[in-house]
Amino acid sequence: MGMSVGESVADAPMNEINTTPLVDIMLVLLIIFLITVPVVIQTVPLELPNVRSTATTTSPENVSLSVSSQGDVYYGQQRMDNYEELREKLASNLRSFIEEAEAKGETITELPEVHIRGDAGVEFQNVGGVIFTVQRAGYIKIAFISEPPAGNVQRALY
Repeated sequence: MGMSVGESVADAPMNEINTTPLVDIMLVLLIIFLITVPVVIQTVPLELPNVRSTATTTSPENVSLSVSSQGDVYYGQQRMDNYEELREKLASNLRSFIEEAEAKGETITELPEVHIRGDAGVEFQNVGGVIFTVQRAGYIKIAFISEPPAGNVQRALY
């Protein structure tokens, strides 16, 4: 009977982790997600209109509103705290426009327009709230300002 006095390699603790089972599980999960995600996500088929953008004429009477992706509304460069403050500012602007025209003795043929610039990540409810507020203030014409895609500028044929 022999007795081993020194430490052998078999008795030493193992310093390596077998990652093969982990990789196998991750590959199986990846395949499952690749198959199930398209089934779970349902899309609605839409037929969007073709848009022709024409240059807008900017007049000093027009109002510029911006809606950020966080839902903040700006009247020019001034941040509005709520929709009621925005409505009051828009209504006073429209009243002053009408009063100036009447003081000059001019007939008003067209009211100023409101141009809304919306961030690409803004939620629709924020833009809808701004549109509703603009309508309550008495404006009739509302336009959306957008950027055409780069390199895709076409001329109108009319």
